[in-house]
Amino acid sequence: MASLDLHPVPVRESAGRRVPQLIAGLALYGASMALQIRSVLGLDPWDVLHDALSKRTGLSFGTITAITGALVLLCWLPLRQRPGLGTVANILLIAVAVDATLAVLPTPDALAVRIGFLVAGVVLNGLATAVYIGARLGPGPRDGLMTGIHARTGASVRLVRTAIEVIVLATGWLLGGTVGPGTVLYALSIGPLTQAFLPLVAWRR
Repeated sequence: MASLDLHPVPVRESAGRRVPQLIAGLALYGASMALQIRSVLGLDPWDVLHDALSKRTGLSFGTITAITGALVLLCWLPLRQRPGLGTVANILLIAVAVDATLAVLPTPDALAVRIGFLVAGVVLNGLATAVYIGARLGPGPRDGLMTGIHARTGASVRLVRTAIEVIVLATGWLLGGTVGPGTVLYALSIGPLTQAFLPLVAWRR
């Protein structure tokens, strides 16, 4: 697959389409996270790490998420990544979308429904990632790491994303984070899903 140009571009360029795309992608991302949480079948790799660090430090889950995001942003420096509107919106909108979805979405008792929640959550997460990154208004801290490595090395989005997720998962598990079958499904499928959806939604000049 040819390398996609995913660097942020000025908001004024096609803002009428790109800003709504960004908002929709982040809202969908938060909703997809809630589906995975309500499935009770395993956290995604980053949240396994957040869970482990929260247990070890006594800090809240949200605080750990923010600190981790800030540290990941430091990794952007050697990759020459530039934060954008999407970088800030990522932190704010996803949190609101997760809480809003969790408030109205109960945890189902039936295993079949929970599996459905998990699969839908993972697939929608891949789509949401592609939608908001494809708006080219700046990726979130963690996805910026993915796109930066992709741009600098030429490695496929699939390979880069999968490698990051597996490393984060292993670290979180070793530190005592909660892992389940959904964690494995997410780690192995999110890279291919994101790469498959990106060409369909990425904004091009």
